[in-house]
Amino acid sequence: MQALLTAGMVSLAFSLFLTPLFIRLFRRLQWGQFIRDDGPVTHHAKRGTPTMGGLVVIAATLIGYFTGILTAGEPIQISALLVLFMMVGLGAVGFLDDFLKTRNQRSLGLGGWAKILGQTIVSVAFALLALQFPNNHGLTPATTAVSLFRDTRFDFVLLFGAIGGLIVYVIWVSLIVASTSNGVNVADGLDGLATGASIFAIGSYIIIGFWQNNQYAFATSLDPDVAYKAYYVRDPLDLAIVAAAIVGALIGFLWWNTSPAQIFLGDTGSLGIGGALAALGVLSRTELLLVLIGGLFVIVAGSVILQRAYFKITHGKRIFLMSPLHHHFELKGWAEVTVVVRFWIIGGLLVAAGVGAFYLEWLSR
Repeated sequence: MQALLTAGMVSLAFSLFLTPLFIRLFRRLQWGQFIRDDGPVTHHAKRGTPTMGGLVVIAATLIGYFTGILTAGEPIQISALLVLFMMVGLGAVGFLDDFLKTRNQRSLGLGGWAKILGQTIVSVAFALLALQFPNNHGLTPATTAVSLFRDTRFDFVLLFGAIGGLIVYVIWVSLIVASTSNGVNVADGLDGLATGASIFAIGSYIIIGFWQNNQYAFATSLDPDVAYKAYYVRDPLDLAIVAAAIVGALIGFLWWNTSPAQIFLGDTGSLGIGGALAALGVLSRTELLLVLIGGLFVIVAGSVILQRAYFKITHGKRIFLMSPLHHHFELKGWAEVTVVVRFWIIGGLLVAAGVGAFYLEWLSR
């Protein structure tokens, strides 16, 4: 508990008090946001606002996590390192994309396939590493089974053999990572929208990790006949600690990112945060539950897919005035703050539904 609280407090303090220094630094480096000409007219005033704020969030998370662990005298666990690896790895892909945008002053940085390649390299490395490092009980950070609230009987290795199952598992994890990170990336279009929604989503893993840790300790102290009530997850408390560090960093950053934003996450932040969320889902054995926990990101990304598909099928017609969905409501006349707060409410309700379903599954047992 001490490590969890310290990690959250240190990361929050770092991002809250040091973000202004990064804002001044990014302005000096001319790392300003490029705004699309076809977007809402109100966004044109945001041109030049410092971007790549994800660097602040990532730095705050790293400092917060390691400070919390070291001051509490706890060992550093591989599961948390894998989450940080994913966050830093995808953050690096996003940073390259942001850097090219600011240098070339256009809305496109990395090409679509180049970005996917970067995401795939990081997610494949994560997937393979997550199957290594068994603890004293033989538990590895991840398994080849598909999970909802815990591992199901749908195991890729059992279905497709050792080699085939490993390949399908890597593809599965890569799809989860790409979907989640791009979902957060697409949602990062209004001041504070992705930051606030990510606080809810990643915050749920503080609760889930803490609960899993307590239940595992309880079940292993009882007769093996009731051990099925436990969540066989490696390092659940450490996952809760790293989630707390990320949430603390996001809360401090939101102070400066809320409307009118003085700094943006950029792809550096949105891809890194989305990657961390995907990693938490995979390592906590709740990857299918991400559909609810990350429900707002699913809706926003889904609106883009629907818009493009409908546009091609109907040869030019549109469902929404503009995609992603939040821009549709802006063009309908909603104030930006109104859209953001209402989307936060939707995101929070979906997260509550996900955590509630997680708890109800335990009650059913």
